[in-house]
Amino acid sequence: MARLKRRSLLGALAALPMLTTLAGPAAAQDRIVIGEINSYTRLPAFTEPYKKGWQLGLEEINAGGGIKGQEIEVISRDDTGDPATAIRIAEEMISKDEATMIFGTFLSNIGLAVSDFSKQNKTLFLASEPLSDAIVWSNGNRYTYRLRPSTHMQAAMLAEEAAKLDAVRWATVAPNYAYGRDAVAAFKAELTRLRPDVEFVEEQWPPVFKIDAGSTVRALEAAKPDAIYNVTFAGDLAKFVREGSIRMLFEDRPVVSLLSGEPEYLLPLGDETPDGWIVTGYPGTDIETEAHQAFAQAYIDRWGEPPMTGSIVGYNSMLSIKALLEKAESLETEDLLAAMEGLEVPSSPTGPFRFRAADHQATMGAYVGRTALVDGTPKMVDWVYAHGADYLPSEAEAAKMRPAE
Repeated sequence: MARLKRRSLLGALAALPMLTTLAGPAAAQDRIVIGEINSYTRLPAFTEPYKKGWQLGLEEINAGGGIKGQEIEVISRDDTGDPATAIRIAEEMISKDEATMIFGTFLSNIGLAVSDFSKQNKTLFLASEPLSDAIVWSNGNRYTYRLRPSTHMQAAMLAEEAAKLDAVRWATVAPNYAYGRDAVAAFKAELTRLRPDVEFVEEQWPPVFKIDAGSTVRALEAAKPDAIYNVTFAGDLAKFVREGSIRMLFEDRPVVSLLSGEPEYLLPLGDETPDGWIVTGYPGTDIETEAHQAFAQAYIDRWGEPPMTGSIVGYNSMLSIKALLEKAESLETEDLLAAMEGLEVPSSPTGPFRFRAADHQATMGAYVGRTALVDGTPKMVDWVYAHGADYLPSEAEAAKMRPAE
């Protein structure tokens, strides 16, 4: 199938009324069409900045002449947080719009569903955000690559800090789906490796976005742990923090919390922000590297607001696609797959990273620090950048975790 034979933009819009397309006046056959899927109405706090990030990257690429003389056109659709909808959209993008590849998704169950679709339909999928380890390990396939540092990577970063605490008895709370289960398993494995004396005395598994914070907090308090590992996020996090603070759950009890330093989840806590939680997150405009300052200023100039974690993920997604298309010999899937193996992204706001050939995981890192209220604003303080490659198993070990193909 010739990838570059495209229907007119008006025809595509008529067929797909929910479609969002970024395109200019050039003829469609002069473009590289890419599909993008995400949970825009379900998780706007993260996905709206994410979209602004990839839009900024896309505008910069096309303003610079595109890829080998061709501009990129992104067809973006909302999966509404439903895996079946995501699969239907992916099918339309490949069969009707002749998209060269697909990127995006947020929730791990949707990422896993689109990953399986990419395998069945032999289409490259760049999973921008979903964090489940299964995407690149137990359910990994040759057509799927993942950008963000995984649950294993971020849990290992936090376990490194947790091992320095005096705490021996630990409790965990995590949403009961792939991301939460992976995050707890990884943290337990890494902390036990670093501190064989620790024990886990309680686990709470609230359904995602449906936490009963009162009963969850009571169960944790009844276990009398020395410390808590938290994986809740978004509205569930806010409810957990509020109820835990009211019931004094966090008094003199360290909390290690995945993603809670991300401004999408931290800022809504307002003056209820807990003090001193050890978190992974994003310190925003406090990052003073030249590459990040240039990105942050461009983002602020374009959108009139500072970047969020999603902004970085979206922007780095587009930088990855740019590097891929520049390296690939053609737009055929096999050539794209060959180019993805070991693909280097030499410059990004978070520094250089690459996609490992053995397990298709990017080495993009994350920031680790503590939560605090600074002049009345929730912030991540005392942070450091943790390089993703330092928290991954060797490529040989990772390859053994993947199914044979």
